[in-house]
Amino acid sequence: MARIKRGLNKIKHRRKVMKLVKGFRAARSRNYRVANEALLHSLSYAYRDRRVRKRDFRSLWIARINAAARREGLTYSRLIDGLKKSGYTLNRKMLAELAVSDRAAFDSLLATAKKQLNGSSTSSTV
Repeated sequence: MARIKRGLNKIKHRRKVMKLVKGFRAARSRNYRVANEALLHSLSYAYRDRRVRKRDFRSLWIARINAAARREGLTYSRLIDGLKKSGYTLNRKMLAELAVSDRAAFDSLLATAKKQLNGSSTSSTV
């Protein structure tokens, strides 16, 4: 059986790693061992933060909706409750966009939610 030498593959792998860490600082861009460790960390952070970005945007949208709803005297949770009861199925992204760019449309949604809440609240106070 022939002997297999892996020198070329190792060089290719090192070259690939060094190309990927090109913009890193100090030894992370020059020293292979440090660079490889930095690359592994950066790839895991990138994977994790692609999911975190979705959470961050959702919380931003909720904050914008809440601020716009409180201007009109309604909380975020009451607004969402009123919209669900009235049958509207807008997602948070679109609601936030309406709150920022189209105030008239958002105000009509607020009015609908308020009307639905006032009509359905028979004895919800404690």
